[in-house]
Amino acid sequence: MQPRTARVLSAVVCLALAAAAGCSRKQSSSLTLAGSTAFQPFAEQLAEKFMQENPGTRVTVQGGGSIVGLQALQQGAADIAMADLLALPEDILNAFSHCVVARDGLALIVHPDNPVSSVTLQQAQGIFTGEIVSWKAVGGTDSRIDVVSREEGSGTRRSFEELVLKGKPLTKSALFQDSNGTIREAVATNPNAIGYISIGFLDARVKALKLDGIDPSNENVIGKRYPLSRPIFLVHRTPPSPCAERFIQYVLSKEGQAIIKEKGLIPVSSQ
Repeated sequence: MQPRTARVLSAVVCLALAAAAGCSRKQSSSLTLAGSTAFQPFAEQLAEKFMQENPGTRVTVQGGGSIVGLQALQQGAADIAMADLLALPEDILNAFSHCVVARDGLALIVHPDNPVSSVTLQQAQGIFTGEIVSWKAVGGTDSRIDVVSREEGSGTRRSFEELVLKGKPLTKSALFQDSNGTIREAVATNPNAIGYISIGFLDARVKALKLDGIDPSNENVIGKRYPLSRPIFLVHRTPPSPCAERFIQYVLSKEGQAIIKEKGLIPVSSQ
């Protein structure tokens, strides 16, 4: 087995990492996760349940974006990095181990009053590169399009740009937000806005657009009919700390995966 292959832990291997391990009193009883704001609220729910089942253990979940989380892991400021990238950077693959704990779709969202209900992938690219600047060009009203995007360092942004922009630059007129939640709020309060968020963040305040006629749903992501999706990674040192092992085991357990599914992400068992 090659060294790099050995570092890439499958879900089965991750489950076995800590079969009997706990957060030993002789070891650190604290754990810090940092990174993906898309996965952050789900990690907070998982951490809350984990702490209930492991009294005396403190789990801190921080956002900042996937790249920030990976940097925190490299610098020793985090025990686990949360990353929602299409693929992990080569230096991370060479230095750390990782598990895929869920999969997530990306949805294009507009204000509920926007008459547009579907765009093509090519139209989406045109909108976010600034080649299309009016809703009229895609079947809407004769009004400007306000593009809302994530900031640099966001895994959601990097995945979206790779899947939709395909090497073209984002429009210079884009408005930037620091999380999926703030993008949702910006679009919910602006009838001309369009943004992109995790499917797990969809609610009645915004309208999700069909892409090439396909609804952005977990069922369509699982069935590979909807094209915008990415894995959720937990990245950690080799070997991980006892608490990190135990937490990863919990996230990949039946209970942990049920929480992930309940909150709107796709569990690894469904992939």
